[in-house]
Amino acid sequence: MENEETAKTTVEEGQFVKVHYIGTLDDGTEFDNSYQRQETLDFQVGNPNLLAAFNGALVGMTAGEKKTFAIDATEAYGEHDPEAKVTVGRDAFPDDFEFQPGDTVEGSTADGTPVLAKIISAIENDVELDLNHPLAGQTLNFEVELVEIQK
Repeated sequence: MENEETAKTTVEEGQFVKVHYIGTLDDGTEFDNSYQRQETLDFQVGNPNLLAAFNGALVGMTAGEKKTFAIDATEAYGEHDPEAKVTVGRDAFPDDFEFQPGDTVEGSTADGTPVLAKIISAIENDVELDLNHPLAGQTLNFEVELVEIQK
């Protein structure tokens, strides 16, 4: 009987959960913090829109439990690909756009697929963009608190 009760109070794939988390890089840079937003992340464990390793780290946790874990770049957003660059014309941006190397911009491909890119340079009429995910090549460190397993 105790095993049945334990199974009901620990996270399993397919369950809906609420978590708080802080995400940092190896150098200590914080890239996300649900506590600062004062909003939990609510999702179904196994959701393909979340990193599989993040989902997997929650399995077996109990409500109120805190856990720290790292996700290697290969399991997160992949290694940084130096070839993932594109050059577009300045006319792809609003007339009053201020180009700052290092800034992230949002756009879409010709077929409407959303794209995030980082400005590498803006020279004359050309803008060179890095198409890697902003967290590509980074190990992601998480401090997670399982707030609730929804019934």
